[in-house]
Amino acid sequence: MRRIVRTTKALADENRIRIIGVLTGRELCVCQLIELLCLAPSTVSKHLSILKNARLINSRKQGRWMYYRLADEEGAPNHVIEALDWMIRSIAETDQFISDNERMEEILRIDPEILCSQQNRSGSCEADS
Repeated sequence: MRRIVRTTKALADENRIRIIGVLTGRELCVCQLIELLCLAPSTVSKHLSILKNARLINSRKQGRWMYYRLADEEGAPNHVIEALDWMIRSIAETDQFISDNERMEEILRIDPEILCSQQNRSGSCEADS
């Protein structure tokens, strides 16, 4: 029962749902998610930690970059896969999902190294400028 509660609590936040939406079908680094959400790095990290603890996302480190992707069928419990499928179907046609994915296409054109250094210098995302 605790696993199911942890999963539903993780899905009970708009920013975490937005993260799931943009991770659909791709892997992203933290700086790209920070840029999309326009939240402090610590806030984005907290959201990612909650999603990871609920086993909704997986991560991998490559050099100094941390990449995230949706949990896959190999390592995630059935209820997680079913929750992700339901969530993605539920948000797929929303204006926010469409807007976030359009914005993510723009963000993906920026080299992560440049994006991260811009965030570190300015302390904010480009959308704030």
